[in-house]
Amino acid sequence: MPEKNQIYTAEITGLTSEGSGICRIDNMAIFVPETAVGDVADIKILKVLSSYGFGIVDKLITPSPDREIRECAVYKKCGGCVYRHISYKAECRAKDDTVRSAFERIGGLSPEYDEFIPCDNPDRYRNKAQYPLAVADGKAVCGFYAPRSHRVVPIEDCPLQPEIFSRITADILDYINEKKLPIYDEASGTGIMRHIYLRKGAYSGEVMVCLVVRKNMSRQLSSLCRELAEKFPDIKSIVMNINPDKTNVILGENCVTLWGKDTISDTMCGNKIEISPLSFYQINTPQAERLYAKALEYASPEGDEIIADLYCGAGTIGLSMAHRAKKIVGIEIVPEAVENAKKNAADNNVANAEFYCGDAGEVFTQLHKNGCNPHIIVVDPPRKGCSQQSLDVILSAAPRKIVMISCNPSTAARDAKYLSDNGYNVERVCGGDFFPGTRHVECVVLLSKLKSTHHIEVELKTDELDLTSAESKATYDEIKAYVKEHTGLTVSSLNIAQVKQKCGIIERENYNKAKSKDSRQPKCPKEKEEAIVAALRHFKMI
Repeated sequence: MPEKNQIYTAEITGLTSEGSGICRIDNMAIFVPETAVGDVADIKILKVLSSYGFGIVDKLITPSPDREIRECAVYKKCGGCVYRHISYKAECRAKDDTVRSAFERIGGLSPEYDEFIPCDNPDRYRNKAQYPLAVADGKAVCGFYAPRSHRVVPIEDCPLQPEIFSRITADILDYINEKKLPIYDEASGTGIMRHIYLRKGAYSGEVMVCLVVRKNMSRQLSSLCRELAEKFPDIKSIVMNINPDKTNVILGENCVTLWGKDTISDTMCGNKIEISPLSFYQINTPQAERLYAKALEYASPEGDEIIADLYCGAGTIGLSMAHRAKKIVGIEIVPEAVENAKKNAADNNVANAEFYCGDAGEVFTQLHKNGCNPHIIVVDPPRKGCSQQSLDVILSAAPRKIVMISCNPSTAARDAKYLSDNGYNVERVCGGDFFPGTRHVECVVLLSKLKSTHHIEVELKTDELDLTSAESKATYDEIKAYVKEHTGLTVSSLNIAQVKQKCGIIERENYNKAKSKDSRQPKCPKEKEEAIVAALRHFKMI
């Protein structure tokens, strides 16, 4: 077992989902940050636990071919990026491995993996930034929290943010310092100015400035609004968000527009989108469009389906599919986001979309009770994944397909495993990078009610049709396919007809009578009868 504070030479053979390198010393896994696969280094052991440990590079002996300097003055301090020491190609390879490992290790699943979707622009891709304010050397500063702390690392420019954000924050800080506006202190709950929050339309270029404060500061901020509006023509909205609570949550519920519009506009998947301070909107717009296109490919609606969009945010996913669906039903817990979704639908002349406010599981449960039976369900849950109630109501709705868009492969794999254990096949998974430089990775998952290997091309004959409502729930070929898949038995239409008659489902005479007076009709064997009864129960025909 390796000893603390000792130095060992080892080769990095893999990367964790957190971006640390992995090596083995005395047959123990040691996690080493800021390393690359192929590095050979002297590793100083910092901590040893029962089955793994942590170390740092004391000396790099042979650098990995993956190493590449991607400039940022503070990334080692702020902790936002864990991959700026390797090439973007190597980063995508690591993230693809993270997705695959989650589904195979956590889910125990073996889906087909589509080609990983990289980001065209690994820098300046973010359309949103939230900078906490702090005091350093007697002056107001803003930046990002250091890892595992609430200590603000001052940052003048972040290569992931649009350049205009740096110029705007610099002017806001100058104003705060000039007017001596008090900075909020988390420990004491005193002070007023909490965060600088900026949003930018990727295509429109429109910028929103949101100043998060502990109490109303309209009068003190009025001259700042005029200065910013005159200097930056791209600013279309300046909003004050009031958060009086002693909490780590950034935004409060009350927004006051100080200058310009209440929202800014952008375009996603060809739809005009209105974005408010409280709206959920994907941070990397062009990449979101690419993953939404993959979700649409997985869903493959044909024009007559109802699509339920759970955790719908401002409705961007559902609206991107509306032209291929009969109806979109979106559910989101943030009231302002729901209002944005409704407005986005109206602005884009989308008449076949409805949006509801509330917990996804609770609202959809009620909608399902009231007769909402979607053919396709799309879920885009938060990092914690789907709630148990959401998963169970999805199963009770029994859609033909489920398409999951997830920002956390681990919870996506967990949820996919649950759905897989309850009648769905996890067919395809596609990883994609929304956040170059960081440890985060997205994935799109396709689950189907029938396994693709058991889909059967059938020619439906009119003499196999039954006019009863029970018969309409499943065709003979669907029953045959179900029995074959679950038991391996091959059953005939005659077998099914005999069992259905026995169960009280009326059948057409041509299945129940011999073709001549002299011929004998074979009876359905007991094991096939039991398999058919199970199929009828599955299709809720008995």
